[in-house]
Amino acid sequence: MTANSRVLITGVTGFIGSHVARRFSQQGWAVIGIDRSPANAHQLPSLSSFHCLQLPDPAFNTVLTDSRPQLCIHCAGSASVAQSIADVSADFYANTVLTFEVLNALRDCAPHCKLIFLSSAAIYGNPATLPIVETQPPAPISPYGFHKWQCEQLCQEFRKVYGLSNAIVRIFSAYGPGLRRQVIWDICEKASHQQSLLLNGTGRESRDFIHVADIAEALLAVATAAPMLGETYNLGSGRETTIDELAHMVVEALGHRCSIEFDGVVPVGTPLNWRADISRVRTLGFDPSMSFDNGIKTVVKWYRSGVRST
Repeated sequence: MTANSRVLITGVTGFIGSHVARRFSQQGWAVIGIDRSPANAHQLPSLSSFHCLQLPDPAFNTVLTDSRPQLCIHCAGSASVAQSIADVSADFYANTVLTFEVLNALRDCAPHCKLIFLSSAAIYGNPATLPIVETQPPAPISPYGFHKWQCEQLCQEFRKVYGLSNAIVRIFSAYGPGLRRQVIWDICEKASHQQSLLLNGTGRESRDFIHVADIAEALLAVATAAPMLGETYNLGSGRETTIDELAHMVVEALGHRCSIEFDGVVPVGTPLNWRADISRVRTLGFDPSMSFDNGIKTVVKWYRSGVRST
């Protein structure tokens, strides 16, 4: 990173994008933000410029030409398995088509700009063995997983055919302050409003949770140390946590008393067990620093600050 390093972040007002923008700004990067939603006053100090665009938009090409970023972090896109099943067309356009448009704009207007693509562990589906290594073959079980896999193939296409430097980061179960969906938010909501907590599945399903602060730190490591030759990196904590363990941790952190039950029904497209092998990303100098206990406390503190629904 030089004194004039510029990073363009798509989806900059979203959960991951906003945290990444803040961290890169702290490290001296000039951050150009792109999002379909307006940036709020809390996010603007992290940005050297912001452009409210619904991608794809021809104005994106102008932004690339004028700002000349050295790096693009593509955070924009849909990130819901359930929504991908309910509306497969919307997910395809929000992920596969959008990623093609970003790659093609970079090829045309900023061919020397490197790209970090945020993929997902959803491409692995139900892996045969744990921990999951990057060389395990993709076996997605949801439209979201298939579309993220398609996006990865597009990254490979643009690298091999057009020489566009990129790296793919497969994020496992992201969590942290600001995420108003998925299982931790669901537990906070139910535990705060109900005496009995009923969750999907058996409780034995497991995930590898990675705090958003660690995600931002890992992307810094990829940006500064990765060869950007189309390689992939698992991004998790390397720790497996069952949903039953998670539920008890969150309820205890909230200080509530409620029973925890499971309905035995695993939703379509939902993997059973995940734990990442993060050896490859560790070679770049990254190591998760947020313990899961402390990470859950950051979410509960944020939830209690007034963001809970009424």
